[in-house]
Amino acid sequence: MEQFKNHPNIHIMSHPLISHKLAILRDERTGTQEFRKVVSELATLMTYEATRNMPTEEVEIKTPVGMAKCQVLSGKKVAIVPILRAGLGMVDGILTLLPSAKVGHIGLYRDPKTLKPVEYFCKMPPDIAERDILLVDPMLATGGSGTAAIQFMKNYGCKKITMLNLLAAPEGLDLIAHDHPDVEVFVAAMDDHLNDHGYIVPGLGDAGDRIFGTK
Repeated sequence: MEQFKNHPNIHIMSHPLISHKLAILRDERTGTQEFRKVVSELATLMTYEATRNMPTEEVEIKTPVGMAKCQVLSGKKVAIVPILRAGLGMVDGILTLLPSAKVGHIGLYRDPKTLKPVEYFCKMPPDIAERDILLVDPMLATGGSGTAAIQFMKNYGCKKITMLNLLAAPEGLDLIAHDHPDVEVFVAAMDDHLNDHGYIVPGLGDAGDRIFGTK
């Protein structure tokens, strides 16, 4: 964790609720239904932190007993972009806090031999370039899919991109910080390393398989 301590755009979260729920996800005994539910809950908690600096403006509102000066979101538009397929598990949790956000999709898979990302699907809202992007994927392993997805969003003209991951390996964070130092990354925890198959250790297994009950 020390190598990212002074990096302004890498945020490794420390919160009792996040730690507790992440422990549930790590447990191999956690079934599909509970795993899916907790992924969504973690996404909500992480969104609360990741949107801390969203711009606001002052408005005056009439309450039942008087007038109040309040802060409301300044109308900045947001898009949630999950990296398929595992990223889908985080979308509903984010929409809980940002119900007016639009949702785009990027489909990438990792070539098992090269470990490089391969695009198979990409569909975005027509005004995507005007929106702040929350790019979501439960796992940031090698970082290849993450850095490719960020570049796709930049190619669409997106200026403000934030990435949310439940777990990250140092290798993945290193790659994002190197390729896209302007992108903020929020992770619930950073694990030790990648194994020979490119999986995060100790990790939580294959997030997509555990979310959707597949093998």
